[in-house]
Amino acid sequence: MTDTQNSKGQPDVLPAALFGLCPQCGQKTLFGSMIAFSDKCRACGLDYGKYNVGDGPAAFLTLIVGGLVLGLALIVELNWRPPIWVHAMLWFPLTIAAVVGSLRISKAILLILEHRNQAREGSIDTGSEK
Repeated sequence: MTDTQNSKGQPDVLPAALFGLCPQCGQKTLFGSMIAFSDKCRACGLDYGKYNVGDGPAAFLTLIVGGLVLGLALIVELNWRPPIWVHAMLWFPLTIAAVVGSLRISKAILLILEHRNQAREGSIDTGSEK
């Protein structure tokens, strides 16, 4: 067992999210493109389509990154007063890179945690059995 795997042989959450590893077998098969999941794991056959990640990560990340970029833009404006084109050259690429980069990681974390907790669409475990 390596230091990036838990006791079940599955990769730990953060390394799996950073490198796009399958939550079941640890192979690098989670993403089919930059931010879109593959249909299933090519190594173990785990169906990624049964997990519902949704748009939650995108909404939160857009607000968080937007707030951080706005704060940085205000600091730059108040300290150096650059022309508007400098702001555009700085903040548009930084915002896009930060949202896309963090979106990939946050979507992966959510899918991996859904897999670990056996969360499925339409199933709620209340913990009380009759």
